[in-house]
Amino acid sequence: MVDIKSFETEAFNEQYYYDGSDLGAVYSKEKTSFRVWSPFAKKVTLFLYDKGYKSKPYDKIKMGKDVKGTWYIEIEEDLHGVFYTYEIEFQNEKYETVDIYAKACGVNGERGMVVDLEETNPKGFLEDVKPHLNSSTDSIIYEAHIRDLTIHKTANVQHPGKFLGLAQHNTRSPEGLTTGLDHLIELGVTHVHLQPVFDFQAIDESKLDKPQYNWGYNPLNFNCIEGSYSTNPIDGVIRMKEFKTLVQAMHRSQIRVIMDVCYNHTALNKESSLYKTFPHYFYRQNEDEETFANGSLSGNEIASERKMVRKYIIDSVTYLAKEYHIDGFCFNLMGLHDIETMNEIRLALDKIDPTIIIYGEGFTADESPLPIQKRALKKNMTRMSRIATFNDDCRDGVRGQVLYRKQPGFVNGGIGLEETVKFSIVGAIDHPQINYEKVIFSKIPWATQPNQSVNFVSCHNHLCLYDKIVETTEGLDMTTRIKMAKMANTIVLTSQGIPFLFAGEEMLRTKNGDENSYKSPDMINQIVWHSKYDHIELFEYYRGLIELRKKHPAFRMTSTEMIQKHLKFLDAPITNTIAYNITDSANGDSYADIVVLFNANSSEVKFKLPHFGVWNIIVDQEKAGTSIISKMTGNEIVVPELTSMILYSNEKFANEVTVIEKAKPDYKKYAGYALGALGLYWLLKRRKRRK
Repeated sequence: MVDIKSFETEAFNEQYYYDGSDLGAVYSKEKTSFRVWSPFAKKVTLFLYDKGYKSKPYDKIKMGKDVKGTWYIEIEEDLHGVFYTYEIEFQNEKYETVDIYAKACGVNGERGMVVDLEETNPKGFLEDVKPHLNSSTDSIIYEAHIRDLTIHKTANVQHPGKFLGLAQHNTRSPEGLTTGLDHLIELGVTHVHLQPVFDFQAIDESKLDKPQYNWGYNPLNFNCIEGSYSTNPIDGVIRMKEFKTLVQAMHRSQIRVIMDVCYNHTALNKESSLYKTFPHYFYRQNEDEETFANGSLSGNEIASERKMVRKYIIDSVTYLAKEYHIDGFCFNLMGLHDIETMNEIRLALDKIDPTIIIYGEGFTADESPLPIQKRALKKNMTRMSRIATFNDDCRDGVRGQVLYRKQPGFVNGGIGLEETVKFSIVGAIDHPQINYEKVIFSKIPWATQPNQSVNFVSCHNHLCLYDKIVETTEGLDMTTRIKMAKMANTIVLTSQGIPFLFAGEEMLRTKNGDENSYKSPDMINQIVWHSKYDHIELFEYYRGLIELRKKHPAFRMTSTEMIQKHLKFLDAPITNTIAYNITDSANGDSYADIVVLFNANSSEVKFKLPHFGVWNIIVDQEKAGTSIISKMTGNEIVVPELTSMILYSNEKFANEVTVIEKAKPDYKKYAGYALGALGLYWLLKRRKRRK
């Protein structure tokens, strides 16, 4: 019987913690070394195969017991392209398993593959240059599924549903509009968040001639790339090279790449490679120590707090960052990871590239034995510097709670949600003008800085934005619903923090009400590019908002202190309205004064502006961007129903004299006046004495 409690003791770690960098297969043309960590194993044998599946090993080689619970062997020959597994024998059980550190694999991830990493690089990949990023609040994230973006015939790509399909330029819809990668460039996003591209279990890669679909949140091999997105899943090199080709194409297009990673659980329990390598160690158990804990609701949860599990996750993340030039990681169910592990990941990635973004889901799917105070939850974000989480206050406040299909939010008929939306506008930080008692979830600010808040109204999970609006607005026409969609993402794209968009929202994407389409067919999940033509005005509106955010740093302030100083909420004229003023050229903006107005009512509302002056309207009901739509002079404005409006002013009027806000006082002139007055005073005084 294994003493599970011993795994977290100092004695166990002192005896078995291995801090080396050579776990897995380390390749050179002259030799390959294999090292596997399995402290309680009685015997470990290396199996070598010439094929990735459906073959017998051509060699079986006994490995030697080595330091700190590892087993080791060197093979002095060029093994590039050779597949391998380990047979690990314990006291009462024996398993054949994939190397958990395998960098490449064959069909369905059944065997690891020894790989010469240089062979996986497309031409010019070593000279790949990441797009510049000053601050994570400069990011505009676009979540996409590889298959969704290009599988429909209207995408007109050579490799539908593949890495290469999304890497292709000059693709057009039947109407002549950009699709795929060129669409992302035109839209202007800075980051593409790819739903899982690591090797996952749900797709049978040997039967890709049959339609299959899955989001991919069921991991098999964390360090390997999914084969169903490659043109040849049999060859482990091809899937790696084609994914790198996509990353390279994104970078050349000034778009960074984020991987959605899922280290909180595995697809399999006792059949998983983690379990077979060292039974019980990699997973949390329930109190009976016999059954798997299941805070993921997927059958198990990874014990990230154990030192060799933490090392494994850090090794995996840093390998992916370096080998594939990844620019960010989104941690699925991040609340199942312990805070120390997340902070160690942040430190490890900082050594590679401090601009790499880390964010995740700051919650668990179900109860976990990991103590709440140790979990990487939204409520514990103050202890995780430069790690962000999804702002569900924003999502549910703006469009309505996800657990209740018919419940509306601020933009689609909800009542009493102004404070929740205001909380999102400031990026979940402490702000003196917010009544936290009225925020739906967070009664205290949970972000220490705005770069910890990922603001969104829609993602792959739950009803997408338009479907939620449809569910909550029975009987309303399409035009009215589009106004609501515009306002929802105007809030996202003008709020402080990091904005996050779900692919296709810019062309009114629908999944026909399917709120959990993780294995639904392409018919539900695919983006049909005719929609871009049908909703080109909406696309241009989103594109304009993105341009506005990118060109004006007032919408992406970098610190809590800056937001508290420059962002002031104005008195709202009636309910279901929000107004705020960004003052004094915040964050070096060229606009001196910015006013943002939201009228979520079904009738027009008159707003009071912060001062009398000349105001330039750049966002209204129809258009968004940086071009001036119209000008007005005064201190009041009428905002139509269901409309967002953004204005700026660089001057104001006082007593019919124009005062330029940014003009600096002419101190030399004033000094001259003072000296002149002083001189006149002494002259008059002198004359008086003479008299």
